[in-house]
Amino acid sequence: MNARCLKKLFVDFFVSKNHVEIPSASLIPENDPSTLFISAGIQPLVPYFLGTPHPCGKRLVNVQKCIRTGDIDEVGDCVHHTFFEMLGNWSLGDYFKETMIPWSFEFLTKSLNIPVNKLAISYFEGDNDAPKDVETAALWEKQGIPSQRIVLLPKKNNWWGPPGITGPCGPDTEMFYWAAVSPPPHNFDPNDSNWVEIWNDVLIQYFKNGQGIYEKLVQNNIDTGMGVERTLAVLNGLSDNYQTSIWRSIIATIEKLSKMDYGDKPDEFYIKDGKQFWVDVRKSVRIIADHLRAAVFIIADGVEPSNKETGYVLRRLIRRAVRHGKIIGIEKNFCQDVAQSILDNQESFAGIYPELNQNKNKILEIISVEEIKFRKTLNRGLSEINKLIIRNQNLPGQEAFNLYQSFGFPLELIKEELKKNNLSLDVSEFNRSKEEHQKQSQTLSAGKFKSGLADNSEIITRYHTATHLLHAALRKILGGHVQQSGSNITAKRLRFDFSHSEKLSKEQLKQVSDLVNQQIKNKLNVTIEAISFIEAQKEGALAFFGTKYPDTVSVYTIGDNATFFSKEVCTGPHVTNAGVLGIFEIIKEESAGSGKRRIYAILK
Repeated sequence: MNARCLKKLFVDFFVSKNHVEIPSASLIPENDPSTLFISAGIQPLVPYFLGTPHPCGKRLVNVQKCIRTGDIDEVGDCVHHTFFEMLGNWSLGDYFKETMIPWSFEFLTKSLNIPVNKLAISYFEGDNDAPKDVETAALWEKQGIPSQRIVLLPKKNNWWGPPGITGPCGPDTEMFYWAAVSPPPHNFDPNDSNWVEIWNDVLIQYFKNGQGIYEKLVQNNIDTGMGVERTLAVLNGLSDNYQTSIWRSIIATIEKLSKMDYGDKPDEFYIKDGKQFWVDVRKSVRIIADHLRAAVFIIADGVEPSNKETGYVLRRLIRRAVRHGKIIGIEKNFCQDVAQSILDNQESFAGIYPELNQNKNKILEIISVEEIKFRKTLNRGLSEINKLIIRNQNLPGQEAFNLYQSFGFPLELIKEELKKNNLSLDVSEFNRSKEEHQKQSQTLSAGKFKSGLADNSEIITRYHTATHLLHAALRKILGGHVQQSGSNITAKRLRFDFSHSEKLSKEQLKQVSDLVNQQIKNKLNVTIEAISFIEAQKEGALAFFGTKYPDTVSVYTIGDNATFFSKEVCTGPHVTNAGVLGIFEIIKEESAGSGKRRIYAILK
């Protein structure tokens, strides 16, 4: 089975169960500061789990693009990825576990032809926040899963969410597949690595509030998640995700460029150009393939390399790919060639994600320019190492980490350069410095991303509505070329990115502020309607965020339908009247990259 087939099987199965297929959301969350990237299919749908009607109905299915960078240092093994595709279906207050569990069993055993004796199940054992999920165990036994293959696990194993500090969440039930060649054991041991999780049904029943209390939602919901890469490997009897057909052409390109063989043995000893050296080729090949695939999709969704937030993650991914290219002997610029193989990948991506083809030239150019810049940085790093070598001393771990952090110079290359000169490195001190830096970064991140649209609080809702007024005002003052390219909302301010090449004058900023405040003073009504996307465009609704929309969308209008001030395709939430927003004030305007500007504003 290949990826295209797996994705079609999943979507078609749920369409046959009266679900509507919706397109993948952008990797960049809209108006949600709780995370830099979309990391699960539920994230773009959070408002609908809280009771807001979805324009496509109560049953949805899709293939969602995801980015997870929390365990980026683990990428290089057989199973970790930064970018991946997630199969998901949702019930928004419609069916619940008594329907979803039989469907899960049906899809696994009939659509995917998995033998029942190769399946095992876990479910939530209960705690002070929620009771033991006895119904789920009974439902699985009813499908034919024996009781010895169904185990109770605590919250750390069988509870999902919320996606931010607050938001919808609930117990889950996870499905495991016996991946070993040997017959599956009689009993299910979740600590046995041969049992591989392939699907997860989340029973969204609760909302975790700002005080950490779990409240029952107004409706019971279903959220499922099945990773394409992992499931495909399991179904094809592979322990290495990177040996599936998804990666075949990408890895072949890297092999050709490096003159190294990915192979199927853990041998790290290689001879190249008459020289002998040790290197984990497979690890480096995986990192290059994974990181450049992630970079391609991140750029396609409007991000450019920078030293902040999503731009920094993108820069780090490209630089790690370059570093590992150097480790396996690729001395010339190569990232563009690998990116091209990703764009041409008919197995999974080409023709499926229109944003790839639409932004093809931009993707290749950005990756190429970033690689050239970083190679110069690497050369400066080598120069710094040589200065230390001239002093003929072993390299302290702290100085090595400074090279790693400042120049992106990998530990492997630092050790290699020192070894050439019979010098050594204090690796334990290097690791201590790295761990301390990671702790500081995590602390800063926790402080920065402590709020989110997921809480649907009054202030977040007001700021979200204000972005619509700001967007419309900018287009009226600066021109129709202005398009939203991103936004970020906290309880204290809004940040709005838009396409415009020149710095705004004080006069222009005042005109924008005055125009927004005039609409607030006019107490314009805010209304919502669910209509076809084609009809929404005909009515003049803006739909710039992302590149693909479902057939039916939610359109928010500020002002009368005939003489509206703002009309946008959006998921909400919004106030019902602009008069409650308060006084709008722009506090800062700056560059947000090539051809983009950024405005920070507050409501008083």
